[in-house]
Order: sequence, then structure tokens, then C-alpha cells
Amino acid sequence: MNIETKLLSGDEKAIFELRSLYEKNGYTQFKMSKFEEYDLYVRNKNFLVSDNIITFTDTTGKLMALKPDVTLSIIKNSKDIPDYTQKLYYNENVYRISKSTDSFKEIMQVGLECIGSIDDYCIYEVLSLAAESLALISEDFVLDISHMDIISVLIKELKLPRDAEKEVIKCIGEKNSHQIADICSQYGTNEENAAKIAELATLYGSVTEVMPKIRTLVGETASEAVSQLETVCSLLAQSGHGDKIHIDFSVINHMGYYNGIVFRGFINGIAQGILSGGQYDKLMEKMHRRSGAIGFAVYPDNLERFAHDEKEYDVDTVILYDETSDIKTIADAVRMMNVSGKSVVTQKAIPAKLKYKQLLKVNGKGVEIIENNA
Repeated sequence: MNIETKLLSGDEKAIFELRSLYEKNGYTQFKMSKFEEYDLYVRNKNFLVSDNIITFTDTTGKLMALKPDVTLSIIKNSKDIPDYTQKLYYNENVYRISKSTDSFKEIMQVGLECIGSIDDYCIYEVLSLAAESLALISEDFVLDISHMDIISVLIKELKLPRDAEKEVIKCIGEKNSHQIADICSQYGTNEENAAKIAELATLYGSVTEVMPKIRTLVGETASEAVSQLETVCSLLAQSGHGDKIHIDFSVINHMGYYNGIVFRGFINGIAQGILSGGQYDKLMEKMHRRSGAIGFAVYPDNLERFAHDEKEYDVDTVILYDETSDIKTIADAVRMMNVSGKSVVTQKAIPAKLKYKQLLKVNGKGVEIIENNA
């Protein structure tokens, strides 16, 4: 089936192209119900973007919820299969509080999940598809990558109380090195360790710029994580989007659910990230699974705020007719326009504010051109 992509809106076209990208790379579409048992989200509420959830009671008396997240449903419905990796993509609506309206909104979410025996190639493949996803939307994009295990090692060296650790993690996400220093000073943390985590929070740049600094900061304490980050990011930098790949440790997800590499994607013109993902082996463990997992989600609804050219015309041709017009003449005129690849609407009067290229009128003599703006 051929789809005329020029007739799609910006977010519809993005979804169509993303689905095509994932299928070409061997990912199978995962379809699911619009709702799950509410208990699934209660048990994992800290994993969710928001704990505001729309609930209802079904005919059996179970408390159900309109789906606020896709990943949890996929984990729940997938299986542990040794030495096998399930590669899935989805195109589903979720129901969340919208940041723009502060009210519930049906939000389209597109993404993929790689679940099972996860190795460095799987991680590279998912990151590569994240970069390709951004490139389909805009060539002016950035993919920022971090590693939770590196952050975790340096935070443990601080030997802070749990609440203070949470504050430091928040400060890393905000690149607030001064506040990190204040917290560490308050609890008498080793100055060298405090300086390391403060510097890590502000690191940003290309793989070649940042990796030597990371190796100096971390030393041998997280050498495996550093090597993995360098290997994967170096491969990405050589795959055609080298100038778009950056290391940024302010990209940080909930440490109770995420481990390893995490990432976020941005395009010029939208302040919010439109892509977010990472490894979530800890979530898998919490849901009593032995498999590893990595994935990401794209949020096409954010594209509504993306600067794009307004359509010059709503339709190519308007055909006016009245009660005396011959129906066959109208039908023949419409067919002729469609065959020539033009969009056409028939009306008895021109709708207000309708933008069109050509205006035709069916009269006793046939079809007459009244106006031509092409």
C-alpha cells in the first residue's frame, strides 16, 4: 500500500517514518490494550513520569488504569528466553498529565525495546536507531549520552546519607556543581571525591573531548563502564552522526530502575527533549525478570511546537456547483483532478478562510475556471 506522505501532518509523518525505520532493522510491532491493572503502576510508580493515573473499575470489580506507560506493559507481557533478544517497537497512546496544559491528555508515544541477552552491540544498535530517529525528524539534532554506573560509583565514594545522595543526583541533573560542593562540605566528604563528582556534573562534549577527562576522574573504579561508554560512543561517532553525539552526565534517570547507558535526544527548535531512553535492568529485576533491557521512546506530541512552514494552501482545487449542476459533470471534474494528483473539494459556497490554488464552477456549459492562484 502506498501512502501519500505529503497528506500527513508533521507528527503523523514522523510516526510513519519511525515505524518504517524500526521494521527495516528487524523490530516487530508490539500491540497492547489501552489499559492494565492499576496494581502494575502502583508497584512501579517511581518509574513513571507522573503518578497521576486515570482509573476505573471493570465489570469484574478489578481496579484498572488507562495506560500511562508502555514499557511496563511490554515487560509484563514478554518472556525470559535464554540467549535470545526480543526486538520490539510500539506505536501507542498513553494517558498522562500534559506539561503544556497541566491536564490529562492522550499522548502518542513511539519507541522500541530490546529485551533479553543484552550485549554491547545491542546497546550500540539501540543508540544508533535513536540517532536515526532524531535525524528523520530533523538533521539539526543532538543525542546526549551518559552512564549510570559511572555516576553510581562516584556517588558511593562520597559516603553520604541516602537523602543527601538524592540531592547530589538532582544537582548533577541540573549541572549545579556549586550546590554539590556545599552538600559534600556539609557532610565532611573527602574533598578529592567531592571535586570529582562536581566536575563530572559539568562535563559535556564530543567523545574525543570528554573521554580522557572521564578516565582521569574515574581511574580504575569503574573501568568497565568507562570502556563500554567509550566503545559504544566511538562507534556512533563513526556512523555518520559524529558531530551530533555528545557525552553529558546531566542525563540521569532514576537509579532504582536504570543502570548502564542512558540518553536523551533534542532537536533545534524544541526546548524539551523529544526522545529518552536507557538500560533498565533494575526495573526488570523488580518485576522478577532475569533478562536485561534497553529501549527508548519518542514523543511526537512535542513536535506540535516544532517550527515548521505553514501550508500555503488547504486544497488544490475548489469546485463550486448548485442544484442545477449535472452530477456526472461534477464527478468527472473531481476524477480528473484526482488523476492529475491534485486535492479537490466540492462545495456550494466557498468555506471561510479556505486557502486554495484554483476555483472552478460547474455550470450549464460544463466546468469554468473562475480563479487560478497557482
